Amino acid sequence: MTSEGKTGLEVEERGATLVVRINGGEHALLDPGMAAQLGRLVDRADKDPSVHAVVFTGAHPDRFLSHADITWLQEGGVGFPPINTRTAGFVFRIATAINKMPGIRTLAGKTKLKTLLQLDGLHATFLKMNASGTIFIAALNGSALAIGAEFAWACDVRIMADGDFVIGLTEVLLALTPGGGGSQRLTRLIGSRQSLAAILEGKPFTPAEALALGAVDEVVPQDKVLERAIERAEYLSLRSKKSLGAIKRSVYFGSSMPLLAGLQFEHAEFLVRDQAKEAQRRMLEYVVATEETGDLPLLDAKTYAQALRDGRIGGGSNE
Repeated sequence: MTSEGKTGLEVEERGATLVVRINGGEHALLDPGMAAQLGRLVDRADKDPSVHAVVFTGAHPDRFLSHADITWLQEGGVGFPPINTRTAGFVFRIATAINKMPGIRTLAGKTKLKTLLQLDGLHATFLKMNASGTIFIAALNGSALAIGAEFAWACDVRIMADGDFVIGLTEVLLALTPGGGGSQRLTRLIGSRQSLAAILEGKPFTPAEALALGAVDEVVPQDKVLERAIERAEYLSLRSKKSLGAIKRSVYFGSSMPLLAGLQFEHAEFLVRDQAKEAQRRMLEYVVATEETGDLPLLDAKTYAQALRDGRIGGGSNE
């Protein structure tokens, strides 16, 4: 196990799966240093072909990630003149552009733009998780509020502990609004009516409520959360990493486009995979197996069940 300082991300390698414990100190808070560590970790998981899945869980016994360090957010809002939403959007676009230029980013990081650049970097990290062929799973061992919930919703799968825990967006109670993507991600998960009601009130969901609405995927006993999350990670990551990435991009990005644009986006991802050596080999094997057996392999119950367990149909291994 490796650790980056007293607080931060503690990374344990379990084969092709990384188990990452989020150590936010006594109160389980996200600070800018942890956000930067998360960015580096996601870069590694995305680029390293030996990493197929990442499971995040909290180092705190009853908290996945409470919320952001409020001092960080408060200080980031000091010193700016009053601005409207249009101007703020323009400033954020500038921050996104600056973050893509390391030299300028270093200089800008010493100005009032520092917090804005850090928050934009966190958004970019979450989007990279969505575009990556790596599977990201939130093992919610306890409560997750505000950015903690937004972090979980940026993952592909959420396994939550049963018990006296909550997950949700509470920003309105501090006269804020979600800033880590919560209003967009929660709405896409459970619909606008349910998400609007919850965000307006600032009341989080219990595990049972979150499961019923679709804000989490499973609820299990607290002592089984990490085990179940690793099990899901290992199961899903048996599939082709490149195909998983194409599927995730089609769902996360294509499904929010107008229908025609979304179909074209999906088609482009399909064409890339259709030409891939791995897909070509598997399709040819499938055709041969059909001719040899006289039936379609995926319509044979035993063959299909084995394919689900292996993450592929036929022999060999995935790319």
